[in-house]
This record gives sequence, C-alpha cells and structure tokens, in this order.
Amino acid sequence: MASFSSSSSSVVTSYVLLLLLLPLVAASLRYPAAATSPRKNSNGNVGGGGQAARLIRSLNLFPKHGSNVIVLNDDESDQRLSSIDDLPAAGITEKKLSFNVTGGAGGESVEELGHYAGYYSLPRTIGARMFYFFFESRSSVNKSKAPVVIWLTGGPGCSSSLALFYENGPFHITDSLGLQWNDYGWDQASNILFVDQPIGTGFSYTTSESDIRRNETGVSNDLYDFLQEFFKGHPQFVNNDFYVTGESYAGHYIPALASRIYRGNKNNEGIHINLKGFAIGNGLTDPEIQYRAYPEFALATQLITQSDHDTLAQLVPTCQSSIKACGSKGGKACTDAYFNCEDIFNQLMNLVGSINYYDVRKQCEGSLCYDFSRVEQLLSDQSVKESIGVKGIDFVSCSDDIHQAMIGDYMLDYELGIPELLENGIKVLIYAGEYDLICNWLGNWNWVHAMKWSGQEQFDGASTVAFMVGSAKAGELKGYGPLHFLKVYNAGHMVPMDQPKVALEMLQSWMQGRLGAV
Repeated sequence: MASFSSSSSSVVTSYVLLLLLLPLVAASLRYPAAATSPRKNSNGNVGGGGQAARLIRSLNLFPKHGSNVIVLNDDESDQRLSSIDDLPAAGITEKKLSFNVTGGAGGESVEELGHYAGYYSLPRTIGARMFYFFFESRSSVNKSKAPVVIWLTGGPGCSSSLALFYENGPFHITDSLGLQWNDYGWDQASNILFVDQPIGTGFSYTTSESDIRRNETGVSNDLYDFLQEFFKGHPQFVNNDFYVTGESYAGHYIPALASRIYRGNKNNEGIHINLKGFAIGNGLTDPEIQYRAYPEFALATQLITQSDHDTLAQLVPTCQSSIKACGSKGGKACTDAYFNCEDIFNQLMNLVGSINYYDVRKQCEGSLCYDFSRVEQLLSDQSVKESIGVKGIDFVSCSDDIHQAMIGDYMLDYELGIPELLENGIKVLIYAGEYDLICNWLGNWNWVHAMKWSGQEQFDGASTVAFMVGSAKAGELKGYGPLHFLKVYNAGHMVPMDQPKVALEMLQSWMQGRLGAV
C-alpha cells in the first residue's frame, strides 16, 4: 500500500483553467435531455425544478455513491488508478489567466480575481487530502479586508461543489455546460471557501480507511487542520474576520467546527483564526426537538389531516427516548435512535406522496427532485479534472459510505455547544426557508427558543420584525445580542438557490452587524 507523508502540502491550480476548457467539455460530454425544460427564475438563472437526477436526499440524508478511499499495490487495488503517479501531485503552480464567463462580473475584472482549487494534506491522518475551491472577493470596496467565509454542504457526505454551482458560488452552470456569473454569489461580500468534507466526499480522498470519520470530533479536527494549512498558504487573510456557513447536516458540522476553532484559539494551538460567527441554513442541529416538529409542521402547511398528525405524534415519544439513550450511551443506541426517528419522517412521506420534501410547493417527478446532473458531468470530465489537479480521483457528489459511517453521529445534539460561543460574543444566525419540510423552519425555531443561555429570556421576549430587501418584505427576523433567527419567505431547503438576492443581503447585513440586533 502506498501512503503519503502527513506533513502539510498544498496543491493549488488555477480554477480558470477549468473555464478555458468549458467549450471543449460542452462539446464532448453527453448531456441527457431533461424530462422538462429548466425553469428560469426572475433573474434569468436556471433554478431547481422538478426534473432531475436525485442527488439530494443527498443534500440531507441518503446519498447514493461510494467514497474516495484509494488503496494501491495490493490485492484490493483501486482500478481507477494505475500507479502512484495518478494521484494528485504535491504542488502545481498557481496561474491567473483570463477567461470568458457570460453575464456581468460585478466589481473587478475577471483577470484580477483569484480563483483556486487544490488540496491540503491533514496531519492527523494517514493519507488524507482535503479538496477545496477558493474564490477571492469580487468586491471592489476594501477587498483585502473582506471576511473569509467557509461553506459546508450537508449530507453527511455531499460535496460543497453542489452549493458552489447551484447556490452561492461565483458561477452557475448553464444548459450547455458553460458558466454564467452569479450576480448574487457570496464572493460579492467575502473571500469564500467551498470544502469537500468529510474525507471521502467530492474530490477529497484518503489512502486509508482509518481516515474515514464517524463523528464530529474527527470531522471538526480535520477541518481545523485544513484551516491551519489554508492560512499558512494564504497568510494575507489571517487577520480577516472569519465566518462558518452551510446548510442541512452542516447543522452538526458548523457548531462543532466553531467550537473547535474557539478551543484552538483559546489554547494557542496554532494560527489564531479570527472567528466572528457562524450561520446555519435549514440545518439539523437538535434532532429531539426537530423530529418532534414534523407532524406539527405538516399539519400547519395542510400537508396532512389532524388524524394523520395524531397518528404521527404517537411515534414521537419513542424517538425522543431513543435520542436520550443515544446521548447517554452512544454506540448502538445512536443507531437505534436514527431508525426510530426516521420512522416519523418515512411515515409522513407515505402520507404526502411525491411531494418535494425540500420545497413543499413542488412535486418530485418520479424519483427526481432537483437536477444537479450538470455538476457531476462537468467535474467527471477528465480534461476538467486534470485542469484542477485531481487526475484519477473520481468526483463523489454524495457518498453513501460517508453517510453510513456517520449514522452514529446523526441523533446527537449539537445545540449544546452553542451557548458557550454566544457567551463569548460569537455571532449566531439560524435561517430557514419557509417551505422546506425536511429541516423545516418550525423545528429550527423551536430549538433556538429552547436553548439555554444568558440571553434566552430577552431573545424569547424580542419582537419579530420584517426582514426587508429593498422595499420588499423578504422574511421574519428575531434577534437579541449575538443570536438571530430568520425565516425566509418563498424559499425551500436551499435559500441561496431559491432567493439568491435575499441570501446575499442576509449574509452582508449579518456580517456587518446591521441585521436588526436589539
């Protein structure tokens, strides 16, 4: 078996090479016809319709692919790689080239923007390398001081490239597999990282099964180590404000990572990361409270009858008691809790049929909910892979192996670590699209209000006010001190995809401290 040194190394290659190759890629890839035409939203971008490849139960629960665990030179050799030479190299020269992207870039010219892709090896692993895309800010105002934001997609086990290309990255993928500027990309307000994690997800890989993580301790340590290496490679951003963001199962990842950064800073473990806050979108954070909300939310949105509600409610006590057992015993008790609580959701879905559980206004057509096939096609093309330095590594959009490995983590409560962060001035934003079922706003509202911290009484008593974007009422906002909750109108599970302008304004106003704090 071949393995790599645990000393950190960075593979950095210009993301723009990918863009230069797009005309060739579009011509060479077979793009299957969709069942329906893509639906365009008001700003002209192709939005998530009901036509697609089911990568998302994916974004939150049941991904369908393996993981990138690569074993060489033994009886179980991975047939994708013929030799050690097919693995990504230790260093590729960073280049800045001009390229063509349709639409207006906003801010500075394309040639002046820093777009990178690469790997960092992780010192606590045997042979793991974590893949990332990094985009310097498009903002022309105080660009060098713009915050650094990391985005984590959920799963567990889904690539952050899904969010990059369909939600809040600099670009969207067009029907012809070209790239179009996203006028509401979060790089308008920040220097943003999209990281494939846990190891085995996306283009991140390892040469040892022992590097596959099964809990947030391992996941957060890997991310902390990644950030240490990232800031060594990009020291000009060390003093910038830092924010952790993400959605769905990132409701577990984000509090764990924020706590890990806080602890690392407190103990002077390495480079001080200037953590200012974290934001969770439609997350799963406190399963006991959130699973209890399924019957209530479904009844309130008229998805089920009162009789259906009462039947589902009978399943809640078993879910709650098994979650308590998971918290005290761990191990098999956590696996049991997972299946006991999932029974609530599965029986609910039996009642509502083919509804899109990420947006109850829509239907899943057959087994399809959203079309994320373009990113799989783009990042599976060999010429694109070579241009971003991943060579023989397969793109794993969502990994069922990683999902299975993390089942014991699923029903743990990650609200528990948040109060300490609030008490130390770390800003917390919990936001949720109003039409998501699977990580619905009501369950998130309930756990935020139940959280015990010094400002709980004041937060509970705070008024709910309109969140305005321009002259339009875009949501309902409640806040006290460092804690805010935002219910976003006309959005499902993926707020930056459904309401891109609102999501960018939310991010900017929150980071700038003008989100309506009391």
